[in-house]
Amino acid sequence: MQSFLSSRPTTEIAAALLGKQLRLQTASGPLTAWITETEAYLGANDAGAHAYQNHQTARNRVLWQPAGTIYIYQMRALYLLNLVTQVAGTPECVLIRGIEPASGVEQMQHNRPVPLANLTNGPGKLMQALGLDKTLNGQPLQKATLSLDLDHVRQPRQIIKSPRIGIVNKAEWTSAPLRFYVAGNPFVSKIGRKTIDSHTHGWQ
Repeated sequence: MQSFLSSRPTTEIAAALLGKQLRLQTASGPLTAWITETEAYLGANDAGAHAYQNHQTARNRVLWQPAGTIYIYQMRALYLLNLVTQVAGTPECVLIRGIEPASGVEQMQHNRPVPLANLTNGPGKLMQALGLDKTLNGQPLQKATLSLDLDHVRQPRQIIKSPRIGIVNKAEWTSAPLRFYVAGNPFVSKIGRKTIDSHTHGWQ
């Protein structure tokens, strides 16, 4: 798992994570979902990243840990899930922005009691659905808690790149195409309903 997250540039990892299965072990059983949307954050040179100019704080110091470390931070009342993607000392990560539920959907809807279409199509939403807070921040991905199941994957028909969401007034980094998502998937944030593929959800 660590080699998958550190063997190539973070932009490539962000795209490669699409279709990989996120697995959370809970007291009531595993919750699983396919990753549908990600954003890459490129560390010290990225004006949209928490680690811009290598500025390290108590909140973001997890980013300097090895690939496969979980980085969770709070934005207003929401928690956001990131995976560190490079060797220790290189503070780059991928934000998980959207997931398509696979198993444990009832538990997810108990955690976040909304219609399925609005359950996990956003970074704060998916954390609510999984029932996650900052408890796993700084911990490694591992089967006992949160992991990537690389044996159960789906292949996107098409991956779309676009600017990240919410990065404003950051010069070239505002428009840099560092957001990746599965074209046609309904569990992607801020997409038009007309673009959704209701039959295959954008998978091959």
